Amino acid sequence: MSEEIFATIKQKPYFSENNFVLYHGDSLNLLKELPENSVDMIFADPPYFLSNGGFTVHAGRQVSVNKGEWDVSNGLKKDFNFHLDWIKKCKRILKKSGTIWISGTYHSIYSCGFALKVAGYKILNDITWYKPSAPPNLSCRYFTASHETLIWAIKDKQEKHTFNYDKMRNGNWPEDCLKRPDKQMRSVWAMNPPQPWEKKFGKHPTQKPFDLLKRIVLASTKKNDVVIDPFTGSSTTGLAAVANNRRFIGIDTEKDYLELSKKRFNELKNIKLI
Repeated sequence: MSEEIFATIKQKPYFSENNFVLYHGDSLNLLKELPENSVDMIFADPPYFLSNGGFTVHAGRQVSVNKGEWDVSNGLKKDFNFHLDWIKKCKRILKKSGTIWISGTYHSIYSCGFALKVAGYKILNDITWYKPSAPPNLSCRYFTASHETLIWAIKDKQEKHTFNYDKMRNGNWPEDCLKRPDKQMRSVWAMNPPQPWEKKFGKHPTQKPFDLLKRIVLASTKKNDVVIDPFTGSSTTGLAAVANNRRFIGIDTEKDYLELSKKRFNELKNIKLI
């Protein structure tokens, strides 16, 4: 990892090995310490502010939607200001050609999209991640939620961003039943949620599949690029980054998830995937 990135951070890493670096703390504070124009790509899966006492379905059972104090809403205005704050801090550290990906459901993604526009980003695409095996709707009063949305945006619309077109068009993507061989990759991606091997040591409540993050990393970064996840959770972003020769910094407020990240990293290291 580039020494100039760490020179500005007072706090010691929670974990650091083979270009995979984790910090324990509030990303709103730590992002302020990173150098300006130093990061190639950011992937963020911020709080959905969905922990409201409701219920959903998981593995055929009714379960609470509550994820933790970090996911409790503080009201519409404060929730939006939170998104605008971290999105502005991310813009400062992105290189001029750097891009950001934000993942979410309808509970959060529209606020994030508006915040991106307010902060002066240019939105490049919105991606629909279609989940073929989505759980049913319990109330039977709504359509079954079977997708999440990802927004891809660039910091400076005057700059040329990284997009590995040939890899996306001609690569082998067996996990996606919608991707046609030798055709342009479209903005609807069909991928199942995390597989059992991805939850071997436990799971994060909003954990993303490795295949999804691998595609994002391969689409919008080059080898040795610096990738940051300010809400790293179980660090799927980091695993996909270092497995493909990128450098990674992840930040999270929860030590349990950082420990989970370490276990996942060490397993992939031991089987020579990173």
